[in-house]
Amino acid sequence: MTDNRNLPRELAVPSGRMSRFTRLGTMTAGVAGNMAVNGLSQLAQGQRPAMRDLLMTPQNITRVTEKLAQMRGAAMKIGQLMSMDTGEFLPPELAQIMARLRDDAHIMPPAQLKKVLNANWPDGWLGQFAKFDVRPIAAASIGQVHRARLKDGTDLAIKVQYPGVAQSIDSDVANVEALLRMSGLLPKGFELAPYLEEARKQLHLETDYAHEGENLARFGQLLADAPAFTVPTHFPDWSTREVLAMSFVEGTPIEAAFAQPKAERDRVADALIGLTLRELFDDGLMQTDPNFANYRYDPATGKIILLDFGATRVLDPKVVDQYRRLLAAGLADDQTAIAAIAEEIGFVARDTAPHHHTAIMDMMGMAFDALRKDAPFDFTDKVLPRAMQEAGMALAEDGFVPPPLPIDVLLLQRKFGGMFLLASQLGAQIDLRGYLMRYVGA
Repeated sequence: MTDNRNLPRELAVPSGRMSRFTRLGTMTAGVAGNMAVNGLSQLAQGQRPAMRDLLMTPQNITRVTEKLAQMRGAAMKIGQLMSMDTGEFLPPELAQIMARLRDDAHIMPPAQLKKVLNANWPDGWLGQFAKFDVRPIAAASIGQVHRARLKDGTDLAIKVQYPGVAQSIDSDVANVEALLRMSGLLPKGFELAPYLEEARKQLHLETDYAHEGENLARFGQLLADAPAFTVPTHFPDWSTREVLAMSFVEGTPIEAAFAQPKAERDRVADALIGLTLRELFDDGLMQTDPNFANYRYDPATGKIILLDFGATRVLDPKVVDQYRRLLAAGLADDQTAIAAIAEEIGFVARDTAPHHHTAIMDMMGMAFDALRKDAPFDFTDKVLPRAMQEAGMALAEDGFVPPPLPIDVLLLQRKFGGMFLLASQLGAQIDLRGYLMRYVGA
C-alpha cells in the first residue's frame, strides 16, 4: 500500500455505539451551553432572545459541523441532508460553514483502513495489487474512495465503509432527533418522527455496498446506449457489504463544466435533466442524491460520469403516475386537476386552512406559469426561485405545518431541487417545456 504522509484531516472514525453516543451527547450539551450563555447575556441587556437566533450562531454551527464531520456515518449524512445548498438564500457565513459537511469529511488513518480491508478481503490480498494508495481520492459521510491497480493493470476505485457506521445508524438518528427538537426550529405540530424513520431505513440501505453494487451494474446496463454518460463497471469479486470495487474512470468535478462554452453547458444540463425524467417516468428507478460530488465531467469527451448509487430507489408506480398527471394538468393550466392531484400527493391536506391552501396553489401556479412559456427555460433567472422562497417563508411564519409526505415524494423533490441548482450553476437554458410535454403526454 502506497503511503502518503500529507493526509488531510486524518482522524479515526469512532466505531463503538457508546463512543458515538457520548460524542453526540457532548456536542448537544455544548450547543445548549452556548445557547444558555448567549441567552443570559441578551437578557441582561434587556433583550428577549429567540431560540432560533441563539442556536444559529457561527460558534454553534461550527461546533455542530465539526462534530458531525468527525462522527461521519448517519450523523453526518443527516447533517448533509439538512445543509443542502439553497443558493443565495442562506447568509454567506452560514452557507460557508454548512458547506463543510459536504466537502470536508475527515479520513481514516491507514491503520484503520487496512483493518477494514483485512476483515473483508482474503489473506494475502495485498499481493494481488501493483499499487494501493492509502490517500483517498474522495471522502464522504459513509465511506471513502481509494485508487488502486491490480497486477493485471486494471485500474480500480475502491470505496471503503467507515467502521461502525452501519451499526450506529439507529443511535445516531435518535441523537440527531434530540438535537433538532432542542433547537426550537421545528414548526409547532410538525411530526418529525416519520421522516427520521424513513431516513433511518434509507441509511441502512445505503450502508449495504452489495446492494449498491447491484444498482451500479443495473444503471450500467440501463445507460449502455446513452452516449452522454459513463457508469463505472462493478467488480463483484472485490466487493462486499463494506467494500465496493469499480473501474476507475478519469474525470474532473462537474464544476469544471461551468467554465465550458454556453452550448456545452446547455448540453450537460439537458442530459442531466433528461436523465432525471427518464429515471422517473421510464425506468421507475432513481438515484435520489443530487450531491454535486456524484457527478463528474470528462472535458475531452464531454461525458458525464455517474457515481454513488447507494441512494438508488425503486419508485412507487402510484407516485410516478401522480407526478405524470400533475405535470400534465399544470402544463394544461387545469387548476381543478392541479388542486386535486396536489391533495392526492400530499402537498396539502383536507384540513389545510383555506388561506394556506390558496398560498400553496399560488406557489405551484408560479412554477407552472414559468414552465408553460413557449421559450427555453432560463435557469439563471432568479425571479422564480426568490418568489418561491419568499412565499415558502411567509407560509412558515404564518404557522403552516406541512402534512406528512411519502418518502418517494420527499426524495423526488430533493432530486428536482438539486438538478435545478446544478442547471442554474451551469447557466443553462433548455427546452424544459418540450421535455415535459414528451414525457407526460400533455
